[in-house]
Amino acid sequence: MSDEPRHRALGRGLGRGLSSLLGDEDASPKNLRSVATELLHPGRFQPRRNFDEANLQSLADSIRAQGILQPILVRRSPENPSTYEILAGERRWRAAQAVQLHEVPVVVRELGDREASEIALVENIQRQDLNPIEEAQGYKRLVEEFGHTQEALAEALGKSRSHIANTLRLLNLPDEIQTMIADGRLTAGHARALITARDPMEIANEIVSMGLSVRQTEGYVRDQTKSRHPKADAPKAAVWRDPNVVALEQELSLLLGLKVGIETSKTEPGGTLSIRYHTLDQLDAVLAKLRAGR
Repeated sequence: MSDEPRHRALGRGLGRGLSSLLGDEDASPKNLRSVATELLHPGRFQPRRNFDEANLQSLADSIRAQGILQPILVRRSPENPSTYEILAGERRWRAAQAVQLHEVPVVVRELGDREASEIALVENIQRQDLNPIEEAQGYKRLVEEFGHTQEALAEALGKSRSHIANTLRLLNLPDEIQTMIADGRLTAGHARALITARDPMEIANEIVSMGLSVRQTEGYVRDQTKSRHPKADAPKAAVWRDPNVVALEQELSLLLGLKVGIETSKTEPGGTLSIRYHTLDQLDAVLAKLRAGR
């Protein structure tokens, strides 16, 4: 899928989208300008925290040979209008600095904080160069701050809903494990297996020290569960659950910050929705969210 149709899809699903911000007309010579490299600075809404040095060097080599082929999307800095905040293209700016370019091509757009944040999130997720934790945090912000549903994100970004839901679940893991995922010691496949583990930190350390594959990790988690529950060795009929119901449980749990259960009735339409809370303050917070939505 080319960039242009993909950006149009984003524009329909997520606000103005990239198509109306960096389309063919915006990139035409009359709308481009060159700006001194030192007048640009990273955007406050940049979701990516880690930049792969090898990839940056490869991009720098390309820029040295061919120049910057796609302009950098910026807005004037709210604090200092003589400088520019990068919304899309920070890797290009960093690589340009590495080859000591004095000026870079930019397209300037007048955007508020909300739209600038949304564009930065979508642009980075769409380019697929975030680590899994940064991607999950991006999805979480798009859901919580901008009110997008998981279905809307899946359609707009060309992802499956299960991918969105499973990626969001990574944020339920301990902070130490999230750090291991972010720095590459654990893959997203490892992390998904750890979500159901009773002692994910112990297994995470085993993965790193023993170099376990994703398949080995999945077996490790199954063996750990059986060892804690000997009766689990007895043959049991698999319990099937509607994946749409499971996804709704996960989405509600994320929105409320509490464990949510949905049990569908086997004999009649409907079912039971349960919310597990530990303190009255948590219950008050749920009630406040419900009142706000009336």
